[in-house]
Amino acid sequence: MDFAPLYWHWVVFGIALACLEIFIPSFTILWFGAGAVLVGGVLFIFPELSLAAQVFLWAIASSVFTGLWFKYLRPLSVDKTMAGLSLEAIQGEVGQVIMAPTDKRRGILRFPAPVLGSDEWQFICEDTVAVGDRVRVKDVSGNSLIVSKH
Repeated sequence: MDFAPLYWHWVVFGIALACLEIFIPSFTILWFGAGAVLVGGVLFIFPELSLAAQVFLWAIASSVFTGLWFKYLRPLSVDKTMAGLSLEAIQGEVGQVIMAPTDKRRGILRFPAPVLGSDEWQFICEDTVAVGDRVRVKDVSGNSLIVSKH
């Protein structure tokens, strides 16, 4: 028995993989489903494509889609805002200045352990601080910390 999948087999397989993403939320299976749908489209245009070529195209397309997702699209979806930042969770923490503030930019400090998901934060300081100085968090202003010299 010689099995030769038709274009709609690949489309159904791709949609099934995309639906499986609902139950296994990894955002990886979706791209294998997109690769299968792409193979279905190519097979619709070129119905004489061999099974080996179909599987090869699916593997390549899925790998490319997954690679593009992790390289370009996923970093865009990271929420970098600190809206709803809990002042109590960060107030009083002590960090070290790794980039001193200037008139044109804010400074950057690093905590020994990540605080609220990040170990490096932008800060504003009324005191003059240099790289290596230790500072204590007093308040939060937008997406920056207000600190004083420790």
